[in-house]
Amino acid sequence: MTLPTVAASPEALQQLPTPARPRLDPADVLLPAGYRAEVVLAGLSMPCGMGVDDEGTVYVLEGGSTWPTRPHLPGRILRLRPDGTLDALGEEPLGGPRHIALRDGSAYVSAKGGHQSRIVRYDLADGRGTTIVDGLPDGGWHEPGGPVFGPDGLMYFGQGSVSQNGVVLPQGYVVDLARHQRVHDVPGVDVTLTGNDVVTHDPTAPYPFYATTGAFKPFGVPAEPGEVVRGRLKCSSGIWRAHPDGSGMELLAWGVRNPYGMVFAEDGELYVTDNDYEENGDRAIANDPDRVWRIDAARTPHGQVGTPAWYGFPDLCGDGLPVWHESHRPSRGRPAEQLIADPLPEWAGPAVWLEEPHSALCGLDVSRSDAFGMRGLLFVAEWGTLAPMNSPRAEDLDHGFRVVAVDPTTGSAEPFMTNRHPGPASAHRSGGIERPVDVTAAPDGSLYVLDFGVSTVDPSKHLSYGHTGVLWRVVRDGSGEAS
Repeated sequence: MTLPTVAASPEALQQLPTPARPRLDPADVLLPAGYRAEVVLAGLSMPCGMGVDDEGTVYVLEGGSTWPTRPHLPGRILRLRPDGTLDALGEEPLGGPRHIALRDGSAYVSAKGGHQSRIVRYDLADGRGTTIVDGLPDGGWHEPGGPVFGPDGLMYFGQGSVSQNGVVLPQGYVVDLARHQRVHDVPGVDVTLTGNDVVTHDPTAPYPFYATTGAFKPFGVPAEPGEVVRGRLKCSSGIWRAHPDGSGMELLAWGVRNPYGMVFAEDGELYVTDNDYEENGDRAIANDPDRVWRIDAARTPHGQVGTPAWYGFPDLCGDGLPVWHESHRPSRGRPAEQLIADPLPEWAGPAVWLEEPHSALCGLDVSRSDAFGMRGLLFVAEWGTLAPMNSPRAEDLDHGFRVVAVDPTTGSAEPFMTNRHPGPASAHRSGGIERPVDVTAAPDGSLYVLDFGVSTVDPSKHLSYGHTGVLWRVVRDGSGEAS
């Protein structure tokens, strides 16, 4: 294990052996008065999620080569104990560990590797893992969310859509088609299709062949007007709950495009982050805000949710407007048409909070500490834009790359942890934050911020660099006023 811990000197952090991220400096991180940041771990590879137990042990998930990287990097569950010792609880053989929940001597880990997502329960004593939920449609761009445990003792979790914008298309070829050629989205209820299929080039065949693809279909399979697609319990873009052993699985909601972050607030409300559509390709959608949803069905007693709530994917944006509305008409790519025939399912919005498009909201947590302050606010990690790959707009280039504090009762938000200049630290050769991916409020009253590391973007791809991820810790030090 070569990861330096908090014992690394400030001098060592100024000369890291990673050319993509050669230094770290908490002085380059801006926080409200009365707070300061420190580096806990450096050298992580594609970290995606974390958890902290009651004794202060921090668990960090490294995503591994499902982000694809070369050479191969394993998906690992790392454990940093309060005395500074670091070891690996286990590895995910299929890769892609994303989130962790700690409960009753077990670690519940969601994992993306393969064409179906799953939840694995690890025994913290011996590291043995048992799959308790599997078969969630994946193989595409988007992520599992959770698990988190609610005040009812049940396990809540989610899974994003397979496609980027509602139809499996060539811009997702590397992920959607090359590995799993038959993957597609699955609705949570029965839906009738319009037959507004998308005709595009076929990257699996010699030029100039074309393919016609419908909603909820594999690439190259058209849909017929009036065709009914049956909903399934294990759909894509879904939010579920189950007993801790995976039994009693119940679908609460669907149509959540990418529910990466999930948290229960102290009042029992379940909040979920979600990401906007892409402004590119053959079903392009512009100016769709990122958002935080409140999942009202989480308050319904277990087993009593009838029709799951619908949050808009693939036909509504985060503001509740249809994807074909003039305000969402793209400047690049082919405008989107309606996929689900009228009447659309009843929309479960509005969102608790809307953020700028392409901010890439990821993990979130709530402050439960008077000592830390800002009690009841949601701290949301913004991974940062993938523009110009997913948006041609110059104003989207600096969106994200920070942590914001959101008041879910008012829908207002303020920056909490940022760099001195917009964008990732590497863009300005500073030692600040790069791409925040998760936040966790620790029992000791501190806030951990997990930084994915360097991931560069150009119009055709993004490239992530191993050993550039960082675990930060934010503490309230009393040096100034804090609310």
